[in-house]
Amino acid sequence: MHAQRKPRCGVCGRPAPGYDASPGRLWRHLALGQTIFWLHYAPRRVHCREHGVRVERVAWAAHDSSFTRAFEELVAWQAQRLDKSSICRLLGINWRTVGTIIERIVEERLSPGRLEGLQIIGVDELGWKAGHKYVSLVVDHLRSRVVWVGEGKNEETLDAFFDELGEERTKELTHATMDLSAAFSKAVGNRAPHVRKVFDRFHVQKLANEALDTVRRQEVREQAGSQEGKALKQSRWALLKNPWNLTVRQGEKLSELKKTNQTLYRAYLLKESLARGMDYVQPKRASEHLDKWCQWASHSRLAPFAKLAKTVQRHKDGILAYVETGLSNGVVEGINNKIRALSRRAYGFRNPKAFRAMILLCCGGMEFTPPLPVAA
Repeated sequence: MHAQRKPRCGVCGRPAPGYDASPGRLWRHLALGQTIFWLHYAPRRVHCREHGVRVERVAWAAHDSSFTRAFEELVAWQAQRLDKSSICRLLGINWRTVGTIIERIVEERLSPGRLEGLQIIGVDELGWKAGHKYVSLVVDHLRSRVVWVGEGKNEETLDAFFDELGEERTKELTHATMDLSAAFSKAVGNRAPHVRKVFDRFHVQKLANEALDTVRRQEVREQAGSQEGKALKQSRWALLKNPWNLTVRQGEKLSELKKTNQTLYRAYLLKESLARGMDYVQPKRASEHLDKWCQWASHSRLAPFAKLAKTVQRHKDGILAYVETGLSNGVVEGINNKIRALSRRAYGFRNPKAFRAMILLCCGGMEFTPPLPVAA
């Protein structure tokens, strides 16, 4: 291998005067079958005005990397498709090396243009390390890809996204879909007050299901040992499922509850009525329905639904935005499911930086072109 005519700093790439020579070193390259190829070269050290004494830049590898760019390109391409064990076996490297290469190549190849032209974004949080740690995701709805990942799930986390986005690009945003998180809602309201917040119906109905299940558990405790208590057995899914998905047995269970437990059946009707309110296509009719529903729930003598009525009233504008636009967090939830599958590949996410790199690698629209064979 021959050095460049004029050495350059390995960090910034600017031409710099030579400082001294360094011992020869090896770079791991691609393999041919079971035969591994190594590149050997004795790089010079240069004296950069900005970075001081550094090893010169070489054309075949990134700075401070022991692998060629072609090899790292292949690792990244495989990491998008294979589990950790398969990559380690195919390439003859350990799993820590896979994680290190992913972090480096994502940092190098992450496009600054990913934040350009954002109009409709989705915001959500995702737990990792058994739910003890969280990262927040910002998804571009129009391109269905993750554009930003940050550690934590509070207001300050999303503030960091807006800091990176900048005022000019923030002005281009029109809608933001999210769950009913107070932190995310506050951050969007403070940093982008012109953006229409859209609260996903899935999360609203999830709260209604939770309120219904709370009422069911209270009834089970209060009527334990009685004939009415026996009728509550195996009623959970009959209450929570959509009416059109009920089995014959579950339909019979609902009919039985209507006769034996008016309290629980009233909670069921409240849950179904809230869902119907979000089925309207006219925002005015949906608004009227939600107002009536909140009044009914507030006077239902069911504490979980009275609490939910306050939540719905507080977030009514965002819920109506869903009715008006049809936007939901479905794209974001789909990406979240993909990320959960990625976390189970066991790449050794010891820190949020590694987890962030893996998310952006597989869900950020990054493309790689490793030197693969072409069919004749």
